Amino acid sequence: MLVERIWAANSLRNFHYLIACAETGEALIVDPLDPAKCLAAARASGFAITQILNTHEHRDHTDGNAGVVAATRARVLAHAGAAGVIGGVDRGLARGDVIKVGRTVELEVLDTPGHTRSHVCLLAHGDAPALFCGDTLFNAGAGNCHNGGDPGLLYETFVNQLAKLPDITRVFPGHEYMVRNLAFALDREPGNADAAKALPAAKAQKPEDARITTLGEEKRVNVFLRLQNPEIIAKLRERFPEIGEKPDARTVFVKLRELRNSW
Repeated sequence: MLVERIWAANSLRNFHYLIACAETGEALIVDPLDPAKCLAAARASGFAITQILNTHEHRDHTDGNAGVVAATRARVLAHAGAAGVIGGVDRGLARGDVIKVGRTVELEVLDTPGHTRSHVCLLAHGDAPALFCGDTLFNAGAGNCHNGGDPGLLYETFVNQLAKLPDITRVFPGHEYMVRNLAFALDREPGNADAAKALPAAKAQKPEDARITTLGEEKRVNVFLRLQNPEIIAKLRERFPEIGEKPDARTVFVKLRELRNSW
């Protein structure tokens, strides 16, 4: 499997991804916003885009569909629950579906509600697993739930699906928010040495060159994957004393997401 990340260079800090078969050159484009950039990247790499995957229905992940389809006749794939909102969807996806790209690439569909109720992530298995996670999991952060989402569902997705994936899984999010998220992580857990080390390195890199993290690294710095951490809980109680001395993990997650909304 070949993966090419495309930086949108826009105010929303979007990433697009080309996932290609090394044997045939067939490719799937994830969340095209800027069709010109996506098509140019495919041409430069000698890929033929045959499929489009929208992780969810928000327009900054779907607005490039028409331009890519017009140029390539690619099929559009998305969560079955989002198909009617997106429009022009050729294949509605459900949990456990497999997307094949060329002869060598197979991607498992994960049904991952939270950011929206109809959100999918793609998981590539194998010796170098990879997670294409849209607006669900970010580097050192979690997606917001402002536009059709639910933080309780996002918690379930994190705990019951994402946290159980192999630590070596590479993380490919839909946006580049690493610096801001690490700063929030340190605000919530000042004693986290891993986050303190990662922040200056993240500030020094250009967003288009942002380092690809693994799920194991995320578990060390991402507060939304550290719900039992005593320091995080203690500082959370300073803001929300009503949660008590031993809040459950769901409460910790939801309150952290509430704080992040205005941080």
